Parts: sequence; structure tokens; C-alpha cells
Amino acid sequence: MSHAQSTPLVGQADAADAGIARSLAVAAATRLLEVRRDNPHLRSQALKDFADRAAQDAIATRLAQLVPSDAVLSEEAPDSDRRLGADRVWIIDPLDGTREFGEGRDDWAVHIALIVRGQLALGAVALGGPEDVLVSSEVAPAPRTPGPIRIAVSRSRPPAVVQSIAAALGAELVPMGSAGVKICAVVRGQADAYVHAGGQYEWDSAAPVAVARAAGLFTSRLDGSDLVYNQPDPYLPDLVVCRPDVRDDVTAAIRAALAE
Repeated sequence: MSHAQSTPLVGQADAADAGIARSLAVAAATRLLEVRRDNPHLRSQALKDFADRAAQDAIATRLAQLVPSDAVLSEEAPDSDRRLGADRVWIIDPLDGTREFGEGRDDWAVHIALIVRGQLALGAVALGGPEDVLVSSEVAPAPRTPGPIRIAVSRSRPPAVVQSIAAALGAELVPMGSAGVKICAVVRGQADAYVHAGGQYEWDSAAPVAVARAAGLFTSRLDGSDLVYNQPDPYLPDLVVCRPDVRDDVTAAIRAALAE
């Protein structure tokens, strides 16, 4: 694994873009809570499907009104090659953590990211509703809590490689829901690292990674290469996000685990 620095945000998004990103996250999160409230009869899978569509519609409608010429990559919409040549591309996950949402939990998120001229420039993440939104233009690093390194992991599907990493570090595993929730837990100092190796797509990480980078956290692929967005194939299966003061220990443990 190389020791490449985490790629910073390039500063090409302005205050208007940040306002749009926040408004999209708030609109989708508000709609999601309405769906849950108004459909108590729906079983979990039907509720998740309905919620995905409703949040996608809320975001798409607002994007069409506010920035109709911008391209979009969304988990819940057909992809188009137009985004590959576009200067501005929104990368959207209308509901990250559908399992948690369907179970009535609050550790789900809405992801809104903006790519400007090929670079990740902005991210907004609504956590469990419209009242709690992190925007990359507004975040600051949280102080580290003393004690063992805490690694945020999936509560339902923790990758096996993380067990080896945690053992090498003497780390505590902290189960929680969506990828956005886990990355934002590192931003807020509720965890020290998030390591994922189980398969994801660009929309799973773009927005929270933008927030993490703005807060000064280290982000990369597990092999140390940069996380790059708006690629022809949006599959982006692994990542690490961690506090800079534990970066060397975490990346060394990852290298050892991958070599096993």
C-alpha cells in the first residue's frame, strides 16, 4: 500500500452549490420520513422499494428545477454516458441503508455529492432525517476520544478482512448501519476508522467521503490508491476512512491483512 495523501476537495463548488446539496438532502430525507409515517401497512421490502423511488423523485424534481443542465449518476435512475463528458455531475444515493430504514431504524442516510471537472468538490449527507445534515463546506475535525481504536463496521455484513485488521490493532468494532452513517461517525469522532471491502458503488461513498476529506480525514482505496469518482463503471468496492493520527497503524494493519 502506498502512502499517498488523501485527495483534498478542490474547492470548485461554491456556496450556492452547497445550498443546493443541503436542500436536496433535506428534501429526500423529509420525503423518506413521510413515506415511513404514511405507510405503516407496507412490509419491509415493499417499504424500501417505495422509499427508494420516492426519495429519487424528490431529488430529481429539485435538480431539474435548480440545475437542469447538470448530469446525474444515481443508484435509483438509469445511467447515461453524458455524465462522462460533463463538467458538473451530481452523484446521488437517495437512500443509503435501506435495510435499516425498512426496519424502522435511524442509521440510514441520503447522499448528495457534486463532481466538478472530474474532481469530488462537495458532499452533503442527511443522517436519519432532515434535521441532521453534514455538508463538506461546513465541517471541522472532531477531537479523538482516548482509548482503543474504534472501527465502524456493518452491523449485518462485516467484511472478514476487518476482523484481522481489528485483531492486529487491538481495535474495538462498532456496528452501525449505512456507509454514510459509518463515515460520518468517523467525522464526528464516534469512531476512528471505517474499513470496507465488501463491494460498493460510487454513490455509496462519494458524498460522505467529500465530508470526510473536508474534515481532514484520510481516505483511500484499501491498496492505497485514490478514490476516483464519475468513472464509466461506477463500481468502487473498497475504501478506508480514518483519522490522520491513526492512519499509519490502520494502513499497516490493512497491508498485513491483505497479504494473508
